[in-house]
Amino acid sequence: MSDPVHAARYRALILAASTRPGAPGSAPRVLVVDVARQRLGLMEKGRLTFEAVVSTAKNGLGCEEGSYRTPTGWHRIHARIGAGAETGSVFRNRVATGDVWRGETRDEDLILTRVLTLDGLEEGWNRGPGRDSLERFIYLHGTNQEARLGSPVSHGCVRLSNADVLDLFDRLAEGDPLLIAEGTEGDGLGLGRLHFAGVGGSGMSALAQFVAMKGGRASGSDRSFDRGQRTGSRAQLEALGVRLFPQDGSGLEGDCAALVVSTAVEEDVPDVVAARRLGMPVLHRSELLAHLVARYRTVAVTGTSGKSTTVAMIFEILRGAGRDPSVITGGDLAALQGEGLWGNAWAGASDLLVIEADESDGSVVRYHPAVGVLLNLQRDHKEMDVVADMFRRFQPQVREALVVGDAENMREFATGATVFGFGPEADLRAEEVVLDADGSTFRVGSTSFRLPVPGRHNVENALAALAACRALGVQLEAMAGPLSAFQGVARRFQVLGTCGGVTVVDDFGHNPAKVAASIRTAHLRVRASGGRVLAVFQPHGFGPLKFLRSDFVAAFSDELDPRDRLWFLDVFYAGGTAARDISSAEVVGDLVARGVAAEHAPSRGWLVQRLAAEAKAGDLILLMGARDPSLTELAKAILEALPV
Repeated sequence: MSDPVHAARYRALILAASTRPGAPGSAPRVLVVDVARQRLGLMEKGRLTFEAVVSTAKNGLGCEEGSYRTPTGWHRIHARIGAGAETGSVFRNRVATGDVWRGETRDEDLILTRVLTLDGLEEGWNRGPGRDSLERFIYLHGTNQEARLGSPVSHGCVRLSNADVLDLFDRLAEGDPLLIAEGTEGDGLGLGRLHFAGVGGSGMSALAQFVAMKGGRASGSDRSFDRGQRTGSRAQLEALGVRLFPQDGSGLEGDCAALVVSTAVEEDVPDVVAARRLGMPVLHRSELLAHLVARYRTVAVTGTSGKSTTVAMIFEILRGAGRDPSVITGGDLAALQGEGLWGNAWAGASDLLVIEADESDGSVVRYHPAVGVLLNLQRDHKEMDVVADMFRRFQPQVREALVVGDAENMREFATGATVFGFGPEADLRAEEVVLDADGSTFRVGSTSFRLPVPGRHNVENALAALAACRALGVQLEAMAGPLSAFQGVARRFQVLGTCGGVTVVDDFGHNPAKVAASIRTAHLRVRASGGRVLAVFQPHGFGPLKFLRSDFVAAFSDELDPRDRLWFLDVFYAGGTAARDISSAEVVGDLVARGVAAEHAPSRGWLVQRLAAEAKAGDLILLMGARDPSLTELAKAILEALPV
């Protein structure tokens, strides 16, 4: 199965050659020989419908007669020769000899099965005296040297396997255009300009930044930018060279090679409508990420909770150990933000890449990483058995090493893996664990660690990071320093400040397990002061709240102390076609029935005033929620409203 991202590559090659003399203009089918990759692809109405490994000339590229080089530029299929001939039929001078190759060893370089002759379209380049592709007997053909495909070893023609030339022969007609392309200039990834719809999202912005940092070309659109919102995020993208357009389809005109979308981008979004009209490849975000995962020596971290933090820890450990890794993630790393970046992407110079592999949209099954990390398995966006099945598909795709948590429901994945955790069966086990308000200390073997972010769940994340880095050859002793300097991830129990003895924490907690972990961590911080946890929660979608309603009620009921307080904001709605069939007030009713001191917050203004009046010295205000980029501003507004 071909990589769907290669459609962008072929389109980029076509666009780069569109101004060459003899370019055919619009055509229903275009065949492209990608010399740099030794691949051939057939593009039909924006889709890559056929791809094969080929061999071009050992002597390189050139159109001169007698050079034994493969000619470049635009051609057309001149003739289809050999229809109905037996596979392995031998041709000389475009004529079947009656001889058939049946797999035996022959020293002679044979032209087999089918012949597609090429007529150059560029006068004075691959057409005309001394450089004419047709007169030079340049073909597409089958070969008896199939084992050497993928390397430039031919005498000038383009060789394919016999099965592939049979398949291709039936797809083409005389007159179809063919481009033999040298490559694209000034494009670090060789994919042309990629346009990201919804580029302001965490996952999409990370990919756009990475493309730009690697010397590729990225553009994008986002309806929040069209509304004049999130000017800081817009400026950070533009500073990296990501060109921003209105979300009206205009960004797809000109040299755009492909549109990249996420699951949240619907078919009626103008960018998608324009891509369909233009016959442009439309790639899912995870398809582009899977392409990068395969290209690099990648660590892919998945699990229901802790992915962003674990990715950040692995990245900072590898960076601190001098490995110069790259990262693509959904959380904003404080270390990268300190360097003036958005924080969710970095392009290092090595072949190491650390990514967050999402189970919520099922995209984790697309990835084939060097090292896979399975953190945990909890009920979140999907039922646990559905996610477990994804893990079963992901496990055999890991190329070098698998790292697995030691929870009981993860045991089936432990065979052949490095198991991390707190139990006696863990290969990498934390001992002498001490949790305090600002972090933790623990020991693994003879190496002691200090982790400057609080919570037992973060010790577990750190163990996963240590195991992954050890799989890449980093010694445990070399990880202690980088881990002790870990700066955390934005909105992962991020302390914004203290006013009048009240601490305000901004947190990404949005599923029951994360909510429970955040409340436990908050209790660690107020233990010494004797204060309360004043929790605020904004559900991040109607579907998740409805699916997890009873789990949320259980998590808040079990973790909040009788003195604590809880406020539910209205469900975050980002637009689209989501069914708005549950409310925060309904869940508050469930909580009150369980004895929780919970209220529905009718507005943010009301909530700010309520918290300013309620909070007392020693209390901790914990604001939790996901997807809504304005939550941090709300947390800051709460901090500013507190009496001194």
